[in-house]
Amino acid sequence: MILNIVFILAGIVLVLWGADRLTDGAVALAERMNIPQIVIGLTIVAMGTSMPEFCVSLVSALKGTPDLAVGNIVGSNIFNSLLIVGVAAMVTPMTILHSTVKKDIPFALVAAVVLLMMCMDGNISRIDAGILLALLAIFMYVTLKEAKGENGTTKEANQHPMNGWKAIGFLLLGLVCLIVGSNIFVDGATNVAHTLGVSDAVIGLTIVAGGTSLPELATSVVSARKGQSGIAIGNVLGSNVFNILAILGLTGIISPMIIQGITTTDLSVMVVAMIMLWLFSFTKYTIARWEGAILTATFVGYLSYLLYQVV
Repeated sequence: MILNIVFILAGIVLVLWGADRLTDGAVALAERMNIPQIVIGLTIVAMGTSMPEFCVSLVSALKGTPDLAVGNIVGSNIFNSLLIVGVAAMVTPMTILHSTVKKDIPFALVAAVVLLMMCMDGNISRIDAGILLALLAIFMYVTLKEAKGENGTTKEANQHPMNGWKAIGFLLLGLVCLIVGSNIFVDGATNVAHTLGVSDAVIGLTIVAGGTSLPELATSVVSARKGQSGIAIGNVLGSNVFNILAILGLTGIISPMIIQGITTTDLSVMVVAMIMLWLFSFTKYTIARWEGAILTATFVGYLSYLLYQVV
């Protein structure tokens, strides 16, 4: 048991550190290729912060634990929408951009509802995965088109660009750490689940989801304290969209998943969390401290429900 817990912690550290190195290397290479900063932020950085979820979900599906794969995504989105936004709002009330309320939150809600409907038959087929990837393409097209219209082709030049070979080294090192860390993490989490008699789904919804969402939690709280609340919630919403459409889309194409442990309740909480976030965002385009407290309390209630089900 102790060894498996060590594996889980070591896997989390490797995955998070690897994702950071991979993102740094990818951004540096993109800058050297004169790709605009706004495009880098909307694509490479967004994908980089979701790489822990992608690697853990893909490895879980390939190893025959699809509940861990889907539970990771559903749990991460619940974690992002309720706990991360809730805690960040309690630290500093979060100002919501008009474009976020108009486009990002509705799209994240649509993605959550689509996933709920797809899971009703107990599996995510390659056709389902293809639909998710098609929705991702639409989201990226709309987002990049909007960014181009607002920002043109302006680019903030990095005064100290990373050396090309160093960037490639970071990219490869990050990828290796992600692959190794994901394997260690999934093995440790699966073994703990089986030892305690806890389902893969519950482990995915709690330990795995929390571990892979650590970058978003740290980034959002720090951003909120610095007064960059729009960036903080934008990162959370982008991560939610990417988690469902890209990660489950790619994972489902590679390895179709039969879902048994993820319940309608879990999926419904994910949808309700997005609805709550959307409603709170309409109040003066701000998420106040009391609204953050409600989001956090809702997460605690859901977590208590999961633990009660285990006991």
